[in-house]
Amino acid sequence: MPDFWRASGYPLLRPTQEGRLGLSDDFLRAYLMRPEVRPVEESGPRERALHALLMEHPRKAVSRAELAAIEDADARDNYEVVLGFRDRLTAAATLEDAYLKLFLEDSPNVPPLFVDQLAHVILRQVLDGVEDPLRARAGELFFRSQKVTVRDGAVMLADEEVVEMHAASGGMGSLGRLVVESNTPLRQIDLDVLTEKTAQEYWGRDDRYDTVLDLTFGRHGLDALARVLEAWVAHFLQIKVNIQPVSRISDERWSWHVGLDAEASAIMNDLYNGKEVDEERLKRVISLFRLEFEEPSVVTQNLQGKPVYLGLAHDKNQRLRLKPQNLLVNLPLAERA
Repeated sequence: MPDFWRASGYPLLRPTQEGRLGLSDDFLRAYLMRPEVRPVEESGPRERALHALLMEHPRKAVSRAELAAIEDADARDNYEVVLGFRDRLTAAATLEDAYLKLFLEDSPNVPPLFVDQLAHVILRQVLDGVEDPLRARAGELFFRSQKVTVRDGAVMLADEEVVEMHAASGGMGSLGRLVVESNTPLRQIDLDVLTEKTAQEYWGRDDRYDTVLDLTFGRHGLDALARVLEAWVAHFLQIKVNIQPVSRISDERWSWHVGLDAEASAIMNDLYNGKEVDEERLKRVISLFRLEFEEPSVVTQNLQGKPVYLGLAHDKNQRLRLKPQNLLVNLPLAERA
């Protein structure tokens, strides 16, 4: 089986017997080696001493007085954020529990980057053993924002950071210029667009985020994303769901929906409530799905037997920022009612 996403920190962890991710000291040390807290030449002796102590004992409690003793104010603030996140991780039974609690509480003081990193490493566990590289590429949507190009009905997704980097470089024919200037459809770049024929190229490039995913309706990339969404729900909620792409919602019994990003949530809410949605906003919707529960009793009684519709959309800047937590906290489950 291919090993992938090593940059997620997955090699530092060991799954529990239940298939969840238990916290390790080495995983915590990786946060202590981030540039925001790793000592630099200008760091004072108290900061260096605290860092050395935490590297040896990464779960050690740090008092307010010890934090206040750090010489540099920015370093103090950074330590406070990193240690606050560390304490959330150590207080939870698994990384999955820590992740869910972030969204069951009000406005946690956790940087979005750390939230994405949790999704990254947890999804690596969810996809462990996967043979389909398109599922792995689709999984990048869970923790990396994408730039969307729609041309002649084809929907292409490229990593936003990579697009911006290539665009800034000004390299003619680069992925970035193709997306930014929209002169050439991405599907014509054989080496960058993953198809069923070229998908195996992903395994050597998985930590570079430099491949393009085709999310066009009826193609394998969209089906791969649906399978990853199914696995995400099953891993966290122990619920089996069937998710299938649909071209439109034509259901008079439409009773529940979940937007997989902020833009899709707003559009679907307006449509559901009978508000007029102009053509420009509707064109931002790039994918729709129908979710059905294998066991109807897990849903609230009034919604049993009815599907949940999912939506995915880009914003006015062609940016897609999937929020995988929406699928975990917004389903109409009976046990949460």
